[in-house]
Amino acid sequence: RVISSTLSDMHSAVVGGIGAIKGPLHGGAGEAVMLTLKEIGKVENVDAFVEKAFAEKRRLMGFGHRVYRAGDPRAAILRGLAEDACRQSGQQMWFEMAVKLFERVNRAKGLIPNVDFYSAPLWYSIGIPVDLFTPVIVAGRIAGWTAHLLEQYQDNRLIRPRGQYTGPGRRQFVPLEKR
Repeated sequence: RVISSTLSDMHSAVVGGIGAIKGPLHGGAGEAVMLTLKEIGKVENVDAFVEKAFAEKRRLMGFGHRVYRAGDPRAAILRGLAEDACRQSGQQMWFEMAVKLFERVNRAKGLIPNVDFYSAPLWYSIGIPVDLFTPVIVAGRIAGWTAHLLEQYQDNRLIRPRGQYTGPGRRQFVPLEKR
């Protein structure tokens, strides 16, 4: 809506939505989860991987949610679906690795999985390549995005997100030749 409120064309607004959802802190998190599972390689490597990740202060995707603080209800549903899909496809290792990763991270940090965590082994086990995870999410949202854009165009008001500067206070300008 923000992009369309500038009266930019629909294609640009949709591309902006895709760009926003692609990041690993949003729709791209499922890709990051699956790449993590591939990096771990096998269940026996989970503990060593987690220790190293914690030591490097590496952020593990697929855990926590800004709204669902007590747990993402979608994750519970996807866990069962992921287990079934991985078993039926003969790729149980992805589900087993995910469960062990969850248990290890939860025990150490109290973090719980979000919707992206179990969607990764689920989608991978049914044959969706990792680089198509985000496009699958986009496909599910694009009709809604388009509806929002059409609504915005019908009764447009420029949307100006407000932000509050939190950086350093006033500083003295130093000319380039004195830096």
